[in-house]
Amino acid sequence: SGLIIFPACMAYGVEPDAGPGLIFVTLPNVFNNIPMGRFWGSLFFVFLSFAALSTVFAVFENIISCTMDLTGWSRKKTCLINGIAMLILTVPCVLGFNVWSGVQPFGPGSNIMDLEDFLVSNILLPLGTVIFLLFTTSKKGWGFEKFLEEANEGEGLKFPKGLRMYVTYVLPLIVLVLFVMGLIDKFA
Repeated sequence: SGLIIFPACMAYGVEPDAGPGLIFVTLPNVFNNIPMGRFWGSLFFVFLSFAALSTVFAVFENIISCTMDLTGWSRKKTCLINGIAMLILTVPCVLGFNVWSGVQPFGPGSNIMDLEDFLVSNILLPLGTVIFLLFTTSKKGWGFEKFLEEANEGEGLKFPKGLRMYVTYVLPLIVLVLFVMGLIDKFA
């Protein structure tokens, strides 16, 4: 997509941004300048919606199955409870652009969405990765042998047994270094 988006931005004199600005500011400006731009823009956003929904379904399915395993609830009850929890957790994002628009957690120009993005991208994902790595490779967790058995089930590529030291010691260290560097970059 970058091979199409960035040349189009340059051709029409539009500054390519990153993240939401690229999708909701830059690309609409590009679509305004091309022939049949409304059609292509509408088509792009329809396909983008399908991509977003399929991702939400995939992620939500993991949450649902995990909750069902932990609680023993029915699928219907689990979907209802998790759906309500998801709606409640989105309230700060919604209010952050109107009622709470004055809340600037990282200084002027920041908003609640920036805070939530920071918490998920810079805190939850790296720490979750380290916890997952330690759980799947340590004897107190799942254990590397069980991990190998599960990872190598079925057809296709197999996870090499020789990567045990790398996955157990080096990879968590790399993720922790990236975690600390992200915090230093944000607050230094």
